Amino acid sequence: MSRSRLVLVAALAIVAALVYAEVSAARPAAATVTVTAKEFKFTLSSKSVPKGAVTFAVVNKGKLAHDFKINGKKTALIAPGKKATLKVTFAKAGSYPYLCTVAGHASFGMKGVLKVT
Repeated sequence: MSRSRLVLVAALAIVAALVYAEVSAARPAAATVTVTAKEFKFTLSSKSVPKGAVTFAVVNKGKLAHDFKINGKKTALIAPGKKATLKVTFAKAGSYPYLCTVAGHASFGMKGVLKVT
């Protein structure tokens, strides 16, 4: 291969690597939010996430069973000391309320709002 062809191939490889890096950087990794449930509150590791796929790792550190509901999806009832995972996709930016659906828990404070940017 001639020297000019080698330079051209090397230049094309560099351009391809730069394009791939730009595409990879533009596509954010799926977010993970740890949700800690106790009587009667939730603590989220992040109150804001980018739109797209979000995994909620829910751990119940309380003495009562709880669940976690957001954007129309919810976990099963989580026993004290147990964990659950909930995967939710947010197609649009906005404010998304979350709550525990066990009777009375949300009214005692197990609710909040997640910001999707």
